[in-house]
Amino acid sequence: MKPYRSLIFTLGLLLACQGLASAEILALLNYESKPDQPVRREGIAIMDIDPESKHFGKVLMEIPLPSDLVAHHIFFNRDRSKAYVTALGKRILHVVNLREFPYRLRAIDVPDCQMGEDLAVSEDNRTWYLTCMGSNNVIMGDALLDTPIKTVSAADPSAAMIQYPHGIAIHNGIDRVLVTSTVKPDMSDAGESITVMEAASGKVLTTHKVSAKPSPAKSAPVEVMFSPNSNPPAVHITNMLEGTLWAGRWDPAGKAFSFHQVDDFGARQQGMPLEMLYNAKGDRLFVTTAKPGFVNLYDNSDPWQPKFLKTIAAAAGAHHSVLSPDERYLFVQNSFLNLEGMSDGSITVIDLKADTILGNIDTLKSQGLNPNCIMLLPTQPGDLRARLNE
Repeated sequence: MKPYRSLIFTLGLLLACQGLASAEILALLNYESKPDQPVRREGIAIMDIDPESKHFGKVLMEIPLPSDLVAHHIFFNRDRSKAYVTALGKRILHVVNLREFPYRLRAIDVPDCQMGEDLAVSEDNRTWYLTCMGSNNVIMGDALLDTPIKTVSAADPSAAMIQYPHGIAIHNGIDRVLVTSTVKPDMSDAGESITVMEAASGKVLTTHKVSAKPSPAKSAPVEVMFSPNSNPPAVHITNMLEGTLWAGRWDPAGKAFSFHQVDDFGARQQGMPLEMLYNAKGDRLFVTTAKPGFVNLYDNSDPWQPKFLKTIAAAAGAHHSVLSPDERYLFVQNSFLNLEGMSDGSITVIDLKADTILGNIDTLKSQGLNPNCIMLLPTQPGDLRARLNE
């Protein structure tokens, strides 16, 4: 057995832990070295990102990762008791039990998955779905045992519509999973569609073009998300290469989706729309664009037709974003696949209440590192302090 499959990665403290601020907001950030660094590094940092904390911007601890893993995204299960880390470089999915401290990564072999991208967990917390862009399939897994149970592959004629799968969203209330067709790993081709699957069985049902341009449009839909609290269910889709935002709406009578374009980022001289984020109520939608690096804010009171409100500057490669628990602060991770011109490496901190940009966290950037994802650590700060002081 290879060492990285059996090693237990124990957290190494980087700072003394005395007197941590009680109001701290902790973030998980997986990072990799910038291309100009002589030695490649990968890891997951736990950072205090609370602007009111005296430890603001400090890395409290790190989890080292194999330098050739190319860790990509971090996802939580429904009760946030587990974190999953996808990888572009190995056919491995890692899982972390967030209820056990110190945190340890366990490798899950997914031999049918080349370039693991996004992961979604069913609402009953029993099944996960992993998109594999390099092998044109979706892996269904047992979320209790964390083992693969089924491969939905484009090699199967009934699933042939799955091409370059990346983004994924699930709604068990209508028994549907939606998957985006993004790009071939070497970027020599791009998709233009959304594939609809039956959630319970994994059966591929339909495909829908999400571009107004003639085929092959190569719009590269990259992410799809269900809008919270929408009835009937509605989804939003970012078209990475086309630079547009689309919406989809479920028809309960016909049991099918319809789609239309909502916005064109090119009109605001923006390109590469990537990630979406909703507030808890679901009436606000945030969409990042990596080139040159912005956040677009929408009134999402009507998910079928979100209304653009304003643009907020971030930095080159604006990608994932998170809201503070009170929704006052928005944190934007600025790096997209180490690509030139889209990998600033900072985290932009925005005060939504005061409508001001507080500045950037350059902790990783100053070390020659690019953060690839940002997620808020579910553990309460008081609990973490107690554990660190044990």
